[in-house]
Amino acid sequence: MGSSLDFGWLGEAFAAIARGAGITILMILVSALLGIILSVLGAAARRSRQAPLRYAVTAYVELIRNTPFIVQMFFIFFGLPTVGILLNPLVVAILAVTINLTAYGIEIVGAGLDAVSRGQKEAGLALGLRPRQVFVKIVLSQALKVIFPALSSQIVIMMLESAAVSQIAVKELTYEADLIQARTFLPFETYLVVALIYLVLSIALRRLLQFGGRRYLFGGLA
Repeated sequence: MGSSLDFGWLGEAFAAIARGAGITILMILVSALLGIILSVLGAAARRSRQAPLRYAVTAYVELIRNTPFIVQMFFIFFGLPTVGILLNPLVVAILAVTINLTAYGIEIVGAGLDAVSRGQKEAGLALGLRPRQVFVKIVLSQALKVIFPALSSQIVIMMLESAAVSQIAVKELTYEADLIQARTFLPFETYLVVALIYLVLSIALRRLLQFGGRRYLFGGLA
């Protein structure tokens, strides 16, 4: 027996899908911004002369990179309320994605920092720049150019992994898809549409990051 695909539900579900996609975009943009900032700070701290700070950042990176994202999210969502900390599901999602992205970002940014030769740092100091100016204007600017493709890919990966936040009732794209397929009993068509939307979002996000990189990094911000 043959069967035909049914997309008659799509018009009625368009608003819900668009709303879910909007939440996904908001979540990843906020998380990416926070994650990049924290990754830079974490990578710098990991190279600090303060041993306790280095050990703390290293422990954080190892903990997050070696535990599942969904477990981290459940710990925040279900665990923190037991000690009196109750957060909105969307806030939990953004926090969990940021924490996860930061751990990987610290490794990526750190590799870029290590790729900058020591001679360039010494030259900056010899020119009278302060250590912080050397870090920002010489080391960090060059490091970001080196690791930007890898960092961009990690952000896209985290956007795709963020589908797991539907498990804590964040009304993003996957959550809306679950509700639609439960009403229509058309899981194949529903998740096919959602997969295509994720594909479009991934390509758009990657191109947005590439544009930002060309505009602010490769164009010479420093």
